Amino acid sequence: MVRITRIYTRTGDKGTTRLGDNSQTAKTDIRLEAYGTVDELNAVVGLALASGGLASPLAEVLRRVQNELFDLGADLCTPLPDQETRLRIEAGQVSALEAQIDQLNEGLPSLRSFVLPGGTPGNAWLHLARTVCRRAERRAWELAQGARVNPQALVYLNRLSDLLFVMARRTATAQEVLWVPGQSRP
Repeated sequence: MVRITRIYTRTGDKGTTRLGDNSQTAKTDIRLEAYGTVDELNAVVGLALASGGLASPLAEVLRRVQNELFDLGADLCTPLPDQETRLRIEAGQVSALEAQIDQLNEGLPSLRSFVLPGGTPGNAWLHLARTVCRRAERRAWELAQGARVNPQALVYLNRLSDLLFVMARRTATAQEVLWVPGQSRP
């Protein structure tokens, strides 16, 4: 269990911070950008939940995802290999996302074009969460170019963006608004 006794520590006042393995790194390190973007994603998911209008099953899944995003942040915050067993994203968490995607996607109409975000606040926030998730994935892949990263963490982000897209489709108003390319618009 995590225990936070002080809010400020002063350890970051000179542009450095400590990682999950207690090593020190610059606050500009791509690792911080990766797990910081995951933290931002968690905040956007929180906004989607706070916007109201999300059906109970979707809200329950998003609450689970928020906890898993903290797991993911801890995973990305701790370099591989570490001396101790640390919290890592596992294949079962990815499988759970895939099962949820399949369940939510069932019965949705096939797409003929890209979907425009909006219609309801929940829909717009879920689309924003999807785009932040894609950015987190890009940052994590950038980190993986120079450091060992748990492969399941990378796959998790990819599947999560798919889940957020399907959830956004589920929250769309009666009919989704599709993108109409410039030459086809009246």
